Amino acid sequence: MIRDVEIRVGRVVDAKPHKKARKPAYILKIDFGSYGVKTSSAQITDLYSPEDLIGRMVVCVTNLPPKNIAGVLSEVLVLGVPDRKGRVVLLKPDSEDVEPGAEVF
Repeated sequence: MIRDVEIRVGRVVDAKPHKKARKPAYILKIDFGSYGVKTSSAQITDLYSPEDLIGRMVVCVTNLPPKNIAGVLSEVLVLGVPDRKGRVVLLKPDSEDVEPGAEVF
């Protein structure tokens, strides 16, 4: 079965280290407006601190099945691309004037 990928913009409202993860990661709470606040475990510690992430807009896949990652139910996949050193650079809208929950098309 082929599933359409749903990609939405959200705003990080909380970020803290994921202490039980095998690889360094953060537990993120992301606000998607009328779609609610979702949790994600994201391996983005090379370039971002928890303080850097609060209030930041991120782009996420929102319709994958939830996945248990070291005791955290990760509900969305935060999207990024590798830089030349292999570190994850987060994707984000070019404008902060985007509503949380807006669908990417």
